[in-house]
Parts: sequence; C-alpha cells; structure tokens
Amino acid sequence: MDSGQISIGQIRRSEHLPARIAAQLAAQITEGHLKPGERLPTEHSLSKTLGVSRSVVREAIAQLRNEGLVETRQGVGAFVSEKCARPIRIKDEELGDPQSFRALFQLRVPLEIEAAGLAALHHTAEDLARIDEALAGMTGAEKWTHQGVEADLLFHRAVAEATQNEYFAMFVGFIAERISHAIDAARARAVLEEIVEVTIAEHVVLRDAIASRDPKRARQAMRTHLLGAASRINLSLEEF
Repeated sequence: MDSGQISIGQIRRSEHLPARIAAQLAAQITEGHLKPGERLPTEHSLSKTLGVSRSVVREAIAQLRNEGLVETRQGVGAFVSEKCARPIRIKDEELGDPQSFRALFQLRVPLEIEAAGLAALHHTAEDLARIDEALAGMTGAEKWTHQGVEADLLFHRAVAEATQNEYFAMFVGFIAERISHAIDAARARAVLEEIVEVTIAEHVVLRDAIASRDPKRARQAMRTHLLGAASRINLSLEEF
C-alpha cells in the first residue's frame, strides 16, 4: 500500500507518539485497509506522512510486532501478520480503568519472574550484551529523560529474549509497552533522582543474577523489582 493511501493524520506532540501511531496502524490492519501479508510503508514514508521521526515510527512498529500484528524481515520491511497469528489487542483507553491496569500489571509479575529465571539458565553472550547495552542506556546521561524509560523497556525485552522462548519475548514486550505510561507517571509524581537511582540499582542486581546463571536469585531480583515498581505507582498487588 502506498503511504498516501493510509488515512492517518499527523500526531499531536502532547501524545505518547509511538503508542498513538501503533494504535492508528492497528486500526488500519483490523479494518482491512492493510491486509495480511501486505508490506507496511517504509519508515521513511511513514515518518514523512505522520510528521514524526523515524525512531518514533520504529518504536511504533516494534509495539505492533510485540502485539503480533506485524512481522519484520531483516532488510526487507514490516508485513501484516496472518490473522491466525494475531493475539488479543489491548487498547490504551482500556488501561485508563485502574482495575484493568492493575490486572495487567498483576499478569506481568509471574511472567517476568519466570522469564528472569529462564534467562539466567539459557542466555547467550549476545543476550547478555543486549541486557548490558540497555542497562548502559538506563545509567547514562539520559537516564533522567524519557530515553531512560525506553532503555528500561529494552532491558525487560532483552531479558525476555534471553529465555530463548519467543512467546516470553512477545508477551513481556507487549505488556512492557502498555505499562510504559505508568513509568512516566511514577517519575512525574516522585522525587526523580530517588526513583531513578532505586530503579537502576534493582536492574543491576537483576543483571548480575542473570549473568551468574543463578535462576533462583534472578527470580527473586525480578520479584523485588516488580513489587518495588508497583509500589512506586501506588499499586497494591496480591502476593502469595
């Protein structure tokens, strides 16, 4: 499909750009304007049509990939997935309901705890390098900005990918994207220096546990981090 045929308007700068772009592209897919197997317009053409940077488009497509709506082929582009491959989609407005958001975060906890344990057992040198790269993004000069939040999400995706189970990568990546708004909200309400440093420290402990191939310690580190993250957004979860 030519990018000029997609009925998507420019995105307001006050919105969370990647999520809004992903939602609009998802609507084009579910309404049949983009059909299974069809190639999406290039990053360049989408960025021009939408009036955003290519990095924003890239993040939106990554979100659609995590949701199973598109698949990417190295050096070729992004293609609409076959209908049978698509999981349930959760819309942003649904997570405006506190109970829905809490339910999604509750689901995140067992998934990511298990992912941490499996990552400790099965990670490769390349997986650990990706985890370290994301951690470097969290601890660098940009840790106070939204790019620090993006590095946080990349860290969790890298851990999920290190399980060597593509379904963990798919579901953890999807949930992390949906919850990214809450990370921003936590930063807005808290003393930024305190919340950022605590979050980084939790990730360092988790990284070291995975690197040491200790699944029990990795699971505990992830549990500590997720419960801490929940408390920082005033979310009370059921524990057993």
